[in-house]
Amino acid sequence: MTFNIKQLFDQYGPETNSLYAAHVNPKFAKALKIIGFDKPYVKAKGAYLWDADGNKYLDTLAGYGVYNIGRHNQVVRDALIDFMQSEYSSLVQMETPLLCGLLAKQLKDRIGYDLDNVYFCSTGSEANETAIKFARRATGKNTVIYASSAFHGLTTGSLAMNGSEIFKEKFGDLAASRKVPFGDLEALDRELAKADCAAFFIEPVQGKGVNIPPAGYLAEASRLCRKHGVLFVADEIQCGMGRTGKFLGLHHEESAEPDIVVLSKSLSGGYVPVAAVIMKASIFNKTFTSLDRAVVHSSTFGKSNFAMTAGLATLSVYDDENIIENAAIMGDRLGNRLLALKDKYEFIHDVRWRGMMLAIEFGKPKSLGLRTAWATVNKMNADLFCQAVTIPMLQDHRVLTQVAGNAMTTIKLIPPLIINDDDVDWFVTAFDKVMADLHKFPGPAWESLARIAKNALGKSS
Repeated sequence: MTFNIKQLFDQYGPETNSLYAAHVNPKFAKALKIIGFDKPYVKAKGAYLWDADGNKYLDTLAGYGVYNIGRHNQVVRDALIDFMQSEYSSLVQMETPLLCGLLAKQLKDRIGYDLDNVYFCSTGSEANETAIKFARRATGKNTVIYASSAFHGLTTGSLAMNGSEIFKEKFGDLAASRKVPFGDLEALDRELAKADCAAFFIEPVQGKGVNIPPAGYLAEASRLCRKHGVLFVADEIQCGMGRTGKFLGLHHEESAEPDIVVLSKSLSGGYVPVAAVIMKASIFNKTFTSLDRAVVHSSTFGKSNFAMTAGLATLSVYDDENIIENAAIMGDRLGNRLLALKDKYEFIHDVRWRGMMLAIEFGKPKSLGLRTAWATVNKMNADLFCQAVTIPMLQDHRVLTQVAGNAMTTIKLIPPLIINDDDVDWFVTAFDKVMADLHKFPGPAWESLARIAKNALGKSS
């Protein structure tokens, strides 16, 4: 039987949700159904998605920041087709791949900081695991330090640096780690002084909540790390690759000096998993100390020429289409228009952004009726208020967005960096209408929220 992917789409499309629920993750499928997010999307292009009925949606999740250059970018797709048609070798393993060297050089040129060696692997979590391992070997120390609200991945090493306890519960002992408050240099100095630290991991802009550090924090944190002989690791998995209006989030502070930079997510344009750990030679050489230890750490798919092709093509799109400049311009445009709504709506507590990484944080309103509604909703579930925004944004206005993290009253916007003025208008107009409806209490929006709360899953043991 000849394989035909289009035939599978046609034959099994109506069973999308039931197949996933039966064979993959039934709890997730049920959660999506409860909030009305169980829509099978059948087409994607640029910053947009389409459902089976032909309805067009604005995507402000971008696959959790994977699709910085939009979905199905033609340049990257053509490059991958050309690579496959060339029948060029890949994953010989006993080789030094051409495209691997080319992509490593381009990343080093864009990142700077006199970093010397690039290690390629598949995912952001795997990249952070690599950084932990290399830091331990380079320093001879065991403990890693991370910031509150951090997210560095969900494998056991990276999980040890997760700022949200719900992700860690019931998974046993994790790697040695300690948490410091985000933005608190005195607390960081105290922990680094304990002399057991291998590295301090920090997201220059935190993904969970879009937390932006105080001016000068990153530079001073890197100085403190040097003072105590601790490696400074910049996790740029989500905030890198132009997301903040510069190639790295760390580039907003010129005097910050990382020892290791970690990239992933959008490095391949969303076509294939790829990650890069860029580091100083002094760190790299402590792991690969001799010829017989030249492969003491490796990743089967890390040097795939297919993935390297995607990475090189993606970087060319950044240059040719001014992706980073657009992120800065459109991010400011969207952020300022959302900030202008803060005085209009009591629920909006803060709007913050850096480039195309934005947060809308909600808080307790002033008027009595709305305060009552706020207290009632948050007592039922800490995530529920944000769903009162995300659900109508999707159902009524066809805008896909979601809460910034577990138990947060913040929505995060990380759309493709290619959005335009019309997309900004689309989002702001929709958000304005949703907020206006939520400020009518009692009202239909609150009735819908109560129904969702009744149907929501209880906590499992």
